Amino acid sequence: MSGTAAAATAVQLLGGIALAPLLPGLVQHWKARLQGRRGPTPLQPYRELRRLWGKSAVDVEGAGIVYRLAPSVAAGSIAVAVLLVPVASDAPDLGVGRDALVLAGLLALARFAVAASSWEVANGFALMGASRDLTIAVFVEAALVLALAVAALVSGTTDLVAMIAGTAGSAAWSEPALALGALAFALVVVAETGRQPVDNPDTHLELTMIHEGPLLEYAGRDLALLQWAAAARHWLVLVLAAQLFLPHATDPRVQLGLLPVLLVVLCGALALTETLVAKMRILLAPRLLGIAALVALLGIVTWLVEAA
Repeated sequence: MSGTAAAATAVQLLGGIALAPLLPGLVQHWKARLQGRRGPTPLQPYRELRRLWGKSAVDVEGAGIVYRLAPSVAAGSIAVAVLLVPVASDAPDLGVGRDALVLAGLLALARFAVAASSWEVANGFALMGASRDLTIAVFVEAALVLALAVAALVSGTTDLVAMIAGTAGSAAWSEPALALGALAFALVVVAETGRQPVDNPDTHLELTMIHEGPLLEYAGRDLALLQWAAAARHWLVLVLAAQLFLPHATDPRVQLGLLPVLLVVLCGALALTETLVAKMRILLAPRLLGIAALVALLGIVTWLVEAA
């Protein structure tokens, strides 16, 4: 293994597992500052995880095995996704492959596990949030797959390492297809991270919550696993945005060096978006994500036309 590959492996594991909670912490901190508030420190998610991990889990009366296994299944799926998503074009295989479609399946599995637990406990708020999440997920996953398909067509493969290499440099950006895919993926990032205008991570109000609803019945270590999984989703989609859908260098060492900067910039962009854009009506969110899927589909059509 080369030195660059070893560094990429270290960044991938350390970033996806240990540093992932820092990303939503940065978003919340900068969002508060942009709104004129002091707000929490960027390390607040770590404090929450430590507090929750020190408490025992709580079993809801009448809940079965689906409720008890859902946090582990969700966190395990996201952990495998962390092993799957590379941080540079020289990242080695960690035993789970690098296929982009497998990534989409793992994200869907984590979402389904949490939604299934809501149906088992039959809490009204949890069911409401889960049903909204699954409704929006239809459009999110379609936009995600289509946006990744644009990058796959440009690079000629669905292998994520090769996709990072295939979208690097200036040649891949000489055509509009990848730019359309990037626009679609930007909306996917907002939805997958549970940010405004799709969702509001700062509230448990009945009329606004989506991702937070299914978590209401969990406490202790189970809730810590689910909160870590949500933070790791930030890592996954922001790394993909930085290394696939933003112009990046062909040298893997430069890619690794610029990755922290790009992640910080993307967190700032999420904070600015939440500050400037209000939460939209729940019935309008699928339309916005449907537009994202159509934009990605237009990128596919554009690439096919230009390749013909």
